[in-house]
Amino acid sequence: MSNEAITNKASELKADAKSGAMAEKLYQLGVLLSLLLLCAVMSVLSSRFLSFDNLMNVASQAAVSAIVSIGMFLAILTAGIDLSVGSVLALSTMMMGIASDHWGLNPYICILVCLGTGALLGLANGLLLTKLHLPHPFISTLGMQKMARGIALFVTAAAPISMFPDEIQFLGNNSVGQVPVSFILVGILYAAMYLFLTRTSTGRYIYAVGGNKEAARLSGIKVNSILNLVYVISGFTAALAGLVLAGRVNAVYPLAGLDYETDAIAAVIIGGASFFGGVGSIGNTIIGVLLIAVLRNGLNLLNVDSAFQTFAIGAVIVVAVAVDVLRQNVMKSGR
Repeated sequence: MSNEAITNKASELKADAKSGAMAEKLYQLGVLLSLLLLCAVMSVLSSRFLSFDNLMNVASQAAVSAIVSIGMFLAILTAGIDLSVGSVLALSTMMMGIASDHWGLNPYICILVCLGTGALLGLANGLLLTKLHLPHPFISTLGMQKMARGIALFVTAAAPISMFPDEIQFLGNNSVGQVPVSFILVGILYAAMYLFLTRTSTGRYIYAVGGNKEAARLSGIKVNSILNLVYVISGFTAALAGLVLAGRVNAVYPLAGLDYETDAIAAVIIGGASFFGGVGSIGNTIIGVLLIAVLRNGLNLLNVDSAFQTFAIGAVIVVAVAVDVLRQNVMKSGR
């Protein structure tokens, strides 16, 4: 290939990258505008929506979903998925409840039991994918979803555990001024994850694995180690979300976290991540989380039937995935 041909090819690739980056920015702006428009509509339909107490309620309710969505974002970024986050949340908090109520352990040890259980279940998800070579994370995490939920129901005969010490309730039941501690935690976690993904080699490897696993492997990246790490983080964040939820309601129960994976997937895809992997920003995921939280809160204020709320979230997921597919087709046709 001549030098001129190489130069032309490089120019084409640079133009494609610039066009793709512009398309991503326009999409992100559209999602933010959608959130602002939804807030405007809800404020018109309900005079209570913009009250400070209600906005803090939205922030508190969004915190659990936002934390779960961090792990889901990483899984989807690697062209995978984690369908077990709700069940991992339930089992992790049930183990914490047993450690506190049945074994009488120190509250901080109980918190470590919760977070450690989540991380171990996440590692199991990763190993099922990388060591047993199951065909897709959908299979391994769906299996873990059922197994973890079954164990959560079994270990306490489906009975809830309540009345935890203040240390366990802290993240979910305290405020700094009038701002929930849980939402402050979300801000810290998202800032830390942004720095991790954009400022460290491991973060860049995660994007590379999502973009093309084989190319990442050939370039020397330990793909299996990256995937194991991603699912460990997903399990850990699910358990951390469970700790926040336990603090909010001062109880744990084996059916906690039902459908949390649905909200997390919706938030991540609405935020601009692609099911095809390698595309997305953790900062935009929080916009997706808030959009769903505002939608739920607004429908509750308007006394909309819960069945329609479920339908609305499902419709949002379908639209988000359809937009993702359309976006990928436009990018391919542009090449």
